[in-house]
Order: sequence, then C-alpha cells, then structure tokens
Amino acid sequence: MRDLNGKIAWITGAGSGIGQAAAVALAGAGMHCVLSGRRAEALAETAAQVAAAGGACTLEPLDVADAAAVAAAGARIAALDGPLDTLVNSAGLNVLARNWPDVTPEGWRQVIDANLNGSFNCCHAALPLMRAAGSGLVINVSSWAGKFPSPITGPAYNSAKAGVVALSTSINLEEGWNGIRACALCPGEVATPIMDRRPVPPTPEDRARMLQVEEMAETVLYLARLPARACVNELIISPTQNRLTKPQD
Repeated sequence: MRDLNGKIAWITGAGSGIGQAAAVALAGAGMHCVLSGRRAEALAETAAQVAAAGGACTLEPLDVADAAAVAAAGARIAALDGPLDTLVNSAGLNVLARNWPDVTPEGWRQVIDANLNGSFNCCHAALPLMRAAGSGLVINVSSWAGKFPSPITGPAYNSAKAGVVALSTSINLEEGWNGIRACALCPGEVATPIMDRRPVPPTPEDRARMLQVEEMAETVLYLARLPARACVNELIISPTQNRLTKPQD
C-alpha cells in the first residue's frame, strides 16, 4: 500500500459529510489536504478537525460550479510544495422539489452544475497537474443513483451522478497511460446533512441503518493507499439494509 505522507490531496465538498470525513482521514494518513467548499466557516471547522488529527491543510473556498474560480484554485495548488496526488470530488447537492411533477429548470440546473459540471471543472483543473507529474488519482463521488436510478433521488440527481460515472470512465480511457486513474465511488444512502433536503427526511432509525461518513472516509483512504498500478474503476457500496432496493409503497 502507498505511503501517503507528504502527498497533496484536494477535497471538494470538504465542509461537511463525506468530503469532511475524507479530508480528516487523508490528513491523518499524512497528506496535505486542500479543502474546498462554498462555506468558509464550515471549512474552518474541517480544518480544526484536521489539526486535531495531527494533519495539515490549506483552505480554498469556492463554488465548484464556477469554472473560473476552480481554475484559479488549481493554479494556486500547482504552486504548492509538491505535485497534486489525489482529487476527491465530493461536492454535491440535491433540491427539495426533485420529482417530475415538481422539478423546475432552475432546480435541474442547480443539481447538474454542482454534481456534474462541478466534477468536470475540478478534473479539468487537476488533470494537467497530474499529467505533468506522471501520476494521480481522481475519486469522483457518484452515487448508487448513478448506477441504479431511483425516484427517491429524482431525475436531475440520477442524471448528474450517472454522468459522473461516465466522466470517471473517460479519464481511465484517455489518461491511464499517463499514470492517472479514476474511481467512480457509488455509495447508497449515507447519513449526511443532504438527507435534510429530502421531501420526507429519513427518521433517526433510518439514518442509523445507512452508511456513515466514517465508513466512507475509510473507503476513500483505502483507494488512496492502493498502489499506483491498481485502478478501481467503480466501487459500489450500500447499506446492508438498502432502502433504495426496497419496493416503494
């Protein structure tokens, strides 16, 4: 397994949920973590957790849907002491009015911009840095919904996350011989703050049966530690009691 000490990781959506937990885990393994997200105060909380884990980080607040802001952040990352080793694209959102009777063009655009266009923007900024270094790992956080569309998540989210899977595949097809590998990480339901934006938020009992952010962080850490010759193209992980496969009432 790879030694991650001193390597640089860029994590988006680092202010909460999977991104936050992944940043703390990677920093605890010795990586210097660049933390990106829309809310500076949330990134500061993650930075405090990173420090408590004995890690180091740099804050790069941004909206991943803003291509110019992402490109500028990429340029600053290029100036850090060492090449970018790992990109974790964890930023994403869903809207409350998500199903066909309620979804709006604006809601569709918000979901596609954050989940799919945001992942593209960060890959577009990161890949030249990895190409120059001759190696790199991209972990694109997709979803169970990206492989198995669900009415619970809605058409925009399903479409965006399916696009993230295709985006990851395209990186492996075109960049593998440059030493760059990508994994589409496709979790089922994870107990994160995005659950509060469900039309019917899950109960505490439901959330307790979901995947937890600590388990997702361990999964990201496993992928980051794999030898550079090993590419996990897709990783699908779900709760044992998976509500997304349960017939709807």
